[in-house]
Amino acid sequence: MLPDAPFIGFIPVRDLATARVFYSAMLGLRVVADTPYALVFDAGGTMLRVTPVPGFAAQPFTVAGWSVPHIGAEVSALARNGVEFTRYDGMMQDDYGIWTAPSGDRVAWFKDPDGNNLSLTEFAA
Repeated sequence: MLPDAPFIGFIPVRDLATARVFYSAMLGLRVVADTPYALVFDAGGTMLRVTPVPGFAAQPFTVAGWSVPHIGAEVSALARNGVEFTRYDGMMQDDYGIWTAPSGDRVAWFKDPDGNNLSLTEFAA
């Protein structure tokens, strides 16, 4: 079975060149490989394959996220790099766009250039 097999994440995009700028320059992920079939990033020790998909249409739900120890600091750093955080009607988000769940977990959402919804989460416990 798979409990000890490393996980690989996939994110579909329209344009690899645009995705490379976003994921490497704006998010700070290290490029491991750059092929016509995928950009491969090291995402905290997990392989992230950003793959071109012709006719791709983004979905409204979160497709990938990062667990961070200090969400306010991460949001500030990413915002300085040009990342725009998403605000949702009806959700109580702070000045940084961070929502606090009833559990105490804190979450902020942002989109990549193709409209993929991504998130940062600071878990309460």
